Amino acid sequence: MTNDELGIWGETQACIWLVDQGHKIEARNFRFKKNEIDIVSRKDGFIVITEVKTRHSDFIGEPWRSVTRSKQRQIIKVANHYIVEGNFDVEVRFDILSIVHNQYSTKIEHIPSAFTPLA
Repeated sequence: MTNDELGIWGETQACIWLVDQGHKIEARNFRFKKNEIDIVSRKDGFIVITEVKTRHSDFIGEPWRSVTRSKQRQIIKVANHYIVEGNFDVEVRFDILSIVHNQYSTKIEHIPSAFTPLA
C-alpha cells in the first residue's frame, strides 16, 4: 500500500470508528483554498473537526505528533470558513485520530480536544 493509499484507507477507517463512537459524519475532505479538513462530524452538540494521521509504523513517533502548530493553524482557518459558510452557531472541537496500520496490527488512538485556537 502506498502512502497515498494508506492515507485514504486511514480516513475511511477513521469515519467508521467515529460513527461507531456516535458521531454523525457531515463532510470529508472539506477544502478551502489550498487546505482541507479530513473529517467534519457532529457529536454531543459539537461540530468535531478531526485530523487523521495514518502511518505504517510509529518508529519515528506517534502519527499525531506530526500535527504541528502550523498545521493546526491551517485546520483552524478551514474550520472557520466551514462554520461561517454554514452559518453554524455551535461549539467546535478539534480532535486527532492517530492510526498505525501494518500487516501485524492496526492501532487507533483518539485525542479529543487535541488543540484549541489561540486568541
